[in-house]
Amino acid sequence: MPIFFYTAKSLDGKTRTGVQESINLRELAQNLKSEGLILIKADTQSDLQKKKLRVYFFEKVSISEKMLMTRNLWIMIATGLSLVKGFNILSAQAKSKKMKSALLDISSEIGKGKSLAESFKKYPDIFSDLYINMIKSGEESGTLEEVLQVLSLQLEREKEMKDKVQKALIYPAILVFTMLSIGLLLVLFVFPKINNLFKNLNADLPITTKIILGMGDFLLAYWYFLLLAVFLLGAIFYFLIKTKSGKFFVDTVLLKIPIISSLIKKSNSAAFVRSLSSLMTAGVPLIRSLQITAGNVSNSHFKEALYESAKRVEKGEKLFNSLKPNQHILPYGTIEMIEIGEETGKTSTILKKLAEFYEEEVSNAADSLAVIIEPVLIVILGLVVGTFAISIIGPLYSVLGKI
Repeated sequence: MPIFFYTAKSLDGKTRTGVQESINLRELAQNLKSEGLILIKADTQSDLQKKKLRVYFFEKVSISEKMLMTRNLWIMIATGLSLVKGFNILSAQAKSKKMKSALLDISSEIGKGKSLAESFKKYPDIFSDLYINMIKSGEESGTLEEVLQVLSLQLEREKEMKDKVQKALIYPAILVFTMLSIGLLLVLFVFPKINNLFKNLNADLPITTKIILGMGDFLLAYWYFLLLAVFLLGAIFYFLIKTKSGKFFVDTVLLKIPIISSLIKKSNSAAFVRSLSSLMTAGVPLIRSLQITAGNVSNSHFKEALYESAKRVEKGEKLFNSLKPNQHILPYGTIEMIEIGEETGKTSTILKKLAEFYEEEVSNAADSLAVIIEPVLIVILGLVVGTFAISIIGPLYSVLGKI
């Protein structure tokens, strides 16, 4: 017999929830009625799992929500609140259903005696390896409060960098979208009418005018092919970057584009040194820290460099030496600063300072990128408008003048 998780109301209006084994919903309703309860809602265990799966598949937990949760957990632990009660409060504060469900389950797991890191490990799509390993290290060393403080800062910096890059790219994206939309409207609705006029007048048109008007006729007749082509190209690119070789190819190309290359190097270096600093501060061993950090950078070349570095450190090399074969992808001075840190025994402190410096560099690079892209797009827009004007308006005036 299926087990139902039900919500019911008593005759005095109070809500009750519970679990009961019944053959079907009708029998459940009758059983509850005999107890003076009216059934409001009921789900079987399989129904709940399906709902949970749908929520997990379509919903993502934002960095902002993870950052807020981590900061609040740090404050709760600092004030001596129990973890079970703390996670119940955090689940009530959570905005997304996915986070709420995860935090309730974590509270339940901790209540059963599991460690915080083990409980977090059930949700790898919310909490990264870096997050889980830092929590584990904090629990083992008794420095969980300090680790949560470092994690809060880590997430805050990640959010700031992400927001800065997105903000720099939003105006160019709007401009490109507007250009494409206006161009499409002209080609589909304006040019066909002008083309009919030229045909009726048997006008002798320049080659550029014929190409533009012909393009309009083609798109009007076969617009669905354009949509299909855009969809296929988008799908091909999406699946390409999901493969290891495809992602490596795209990352290689991006590292060769002059202005974008600098931004990618600095943003990945900032993520690398910030993550490594946080892990070392939490007491995670260097080799494991490098492996975890490799999963926290986005560029394939940086990932390979960090995995290679971990192997070389495992063989007894110093960190700065292990990074030297890949110094071409790191900003100038990174390896030298790490060498100073290792010689003075202050590697994590040096890495933290480097992270702050690179994050500032990323911020400046994003601003510079926006400053460069905007005039370039405006010039392109001007050239497109000029080409359309010369190709369409010129011949139109010429034809009307003859009339």
